[in-house]
Amino acid sequence: MTITNYEFKASVSDPDILESRLLVLNPVFAGEDHQIDTYFNITPGRLKLREGNIENALIYYERPDSESAKQSDVILYKHSPGTGLKEILSKIHGVKVVVDKIRRIYFIDNVKIHFDRVKSLGTFIEVEAKAEDQKTSIETLRRQCDSFITFFNIKQSDIIGKSYSDLLMGK
Repeated sequence: MTITNYEFKASVSDPDILESRLLVLNPVFAGEDHQIDTYFNITPGRLKLREGNIENALIYYERPDSESAKQSDVILYKHSPGTGLKEILSKIHGVKVVVDKIRRIYFIDNVKIHFDRVKSLGTFIEVEAKAEDQKTSIETLRRQCDSFITFFNIKQSDIIGKSYSDLLMGK
């Protein structure tokens, strides 16, 4: 499945306050997921295997590392839990880094909002306006994403340009 995202990630000191604020919009709560994202050594782009209680997917994506909301082009393959796929990818590409996080997941229409507690990094909010149908314009996705930056009163200085994998490798 090919998906176009417009997204931002921001460091937050108290995600519970933002989560409470989100609840006034009556989002759909998908649950809390303990996710292990294993990143593999590839170029260009990023390849990660997500293993969780809710989400399990092989995800390839390309996006710029800019400290603002940005477009991300994603190819996603949903898989069943198991060790075979990870073993194959580890053998072929080698493991780059592993990200361990607890993620609380919400949806409002095509927008996914999650609050992350990432081991060794801290707490974050991430908002992804998604076009899975390829009919929604990038401008519409940008407006949706920007509206949540305003709604949550996210400061530009709190927006993170890198992936969790890059942040962990930089420690």
